[in-house]
Amino acid sequence: MKIYIGGGTGFIGSRLSKCLQNKAHEVVPISRSSGKGKITWTDVEKIGLPEKCDAVVNLAGENLMNPLRRWNAAFRSDLEASRVHTNKLLAKAIASASKKPEVFVTASAVGYYRPSQTAEYTEESPGGDFDYLSRLCTDWEQAAKLVADINVRQAVVRIGLALGREGGIIKTMYVPFFLGLGGNVGAGQQWFPWIHVDDIAGIFVHVLENKKVSGVFNAVSPELATNADFTKKFAAAMRRPAFLPVPELALNLIYGEERAKAMVEGQKVLPQKTLRSGYKFSYPDLQSAVNDCVK
Repeated sequence: MKIYIGGGTGFIGSRLSKCLQNKAHEVVPISRSSGKGKITWTDVEKIGLPEKCDAVVNLAGENLMNPLRRWNAAFRSDLEASRVHTNKLLAKAIASASKKPEVFVTASAVGYYRPSQTAEYTEESPGGDFDYLSRLCTDWEQAAKLVADINVRQAVVRIGLALGREGGIIKTMYVPFFLGLGGNVGAGQQWFPWIHVDDIAGIFVHVLENKKVSGVFNAVSPELATNADFTKKFAAAMRRPAFLPVPELALNLIYGEERAKAMVEGQKVLPQKTLRSGYKFSYPDLQSAVNDCVK
């Protein structure tokens, strides 16, 4: 397939692009800047999608946990534009294309589900309108929806806290501990819906290549873990101490209370539909994932 990917050069997007290319698919990034082998968002807005386009993926999104950005109206506007506007743009381009792609796959996040110590969430669970992050996820997903009479298969992949290795460097969406500089966040009992970046890429490939697969898929590991579980295993693998808890107050001051919720609170999310669809995880347990990150 010839696959156009928004956000194709980021941490997840670059891993997905590599996986697709290894399987002989042709990948074209959709980028803010022009260059050889890619198209721009302005191109999509003004011209639409190229005629030869078998699939569209959107992973675009400003980094929620960027510590260099203050939590203010300007940053929230960037978060929304990079997710909601790009999905709307692609949905409009698909709707107006004379030859439509076979499939449209977009990212979302587990922030769609309400944080809870007791509730278990599958792809069929409700969520989406109880705080800023949940509303952002809802708007993100709604913006990609095509009208019913457009015969294009659609899927949404709700991504958990990603970890992996890139260029010899450990990378993760989880900020306080990935350098071994801290311990649990608070008491550490909040659920930690983690996933290895290879499995995120693998789930997208699985959805793209399987024509009977559609709807929502949770991109989280099948092994449940709390923040304390993650911290303990990561610390042991890195041979570093992790006895100093990261106070919730400190995260609220650095990131803002609404944003810090992504680390301070957690959801017990299960990849029920992902597993039932036939996807096999490369890193189904936390120990194998952290071992790969620190090897």
